[in-house]
Amino acid sequence: MKTGEPGTGKYEQLLARCQSLPPVPTAVAHPCEETALSGAVEAAAKGLIAPILVGPAAKIREIAKQHNIDLGNLPIVDVPHSHAAAAKAVELVRQGSAEILMKGSLHTDELLGAVVARETGLRTGRRISHVFIMDVPTYHKVLVVTDGAINMAPTLEDKADICQNAIDLAISLGVARPKVAILAAVETINSKMPATIDAAALCKMADRGQIKGGILDGPLAFDNAISKDAARIKGIVSEVAGDPDILLAPDLEAGNILAKQLIFLANAESAGLVLGTRVPIILTSRADSVRSRIASCAVAALVAHARRGSRNG
Repeated sequence: MKTGEPGTGKYEQLLARCQSLPPVPTAVAHPCEETALSGAVEAAAKGLIAPILVGPAAKIREIAKQHNIDLGNLPIVDVPHSHAAAAKAVELVRQGSAEILMKGSLHTDELLGAVVARETGLRTGRRISHVFIMDVPTYHKVLVVTDGAINMAPTLEDKADICQNAIDLAISLGVARPKVAILAAVETINSKMPATIDAAALCKMADRGQIKGGILDGPLAFDNAISKDAARIKGIVSEVAGDPDILLAPDLEAGNILAKQLIFLANAESAGLVLGTRVPIILTSRADSVRSRIASCAVAALVAHARRGSRNG
């Protein structure tokens, strides 16, 4: 989101990782507003995605004309309204014509409704979850916050999927063994605070191979998760404390508040993706800056290429 502050270079490192990769075919659902359309076009100009614009063709061309957006030879799939655009964009993914789904100017619920449709959607065996990929000026690397947008009160099993989705994402971004801080209000286990019990169970699930590829620790209060000094003062010995790649929130409210605090109080910028589906879904807000939209496209492209590699491997 736009904060008015210059970036720290972390997102530019993501863009650099994409420079040698071909653009990924991307179905853009209902880009019928200036920022939604310009974000997709600029991401195409940077070689990140190859957009397929899905929506009312006349309206898309009119918006492009009004705002001097050069559509060039970008394909437009003409459908009458946003509901049809969501359904058609998902269909393009199912057909293999697109490897990324991108939200345009329709409501998130409308797009996700098409994604989760039982017979025609993009579900997998994994729980669907959202990640904020954050460039926080006061933190030394890209920070993933999950889940602050989809799962309101996740169960332990939901959290395991949310965690695995975030670990897989971080690996796609080049983190060899992502460190996951499982957040709670305290760093000790208390049966009256279910988040602490879930955190302990998730760590044991990782020990038993039910969650793979990451280093988990929790429960950790936010200060202990982010600050090595705070952890040391509390007597916490941890590979994760002070150096997490991922912050796993106890519920949607905590994750959403945390991400927005970082944006508006710490001048962070955020990219947003939905994971756990057949393809990554770029979920942007009208308040997002062009820089954040480009970063979302870069992350999605890296995830799509990683999935290509795993299929070919």
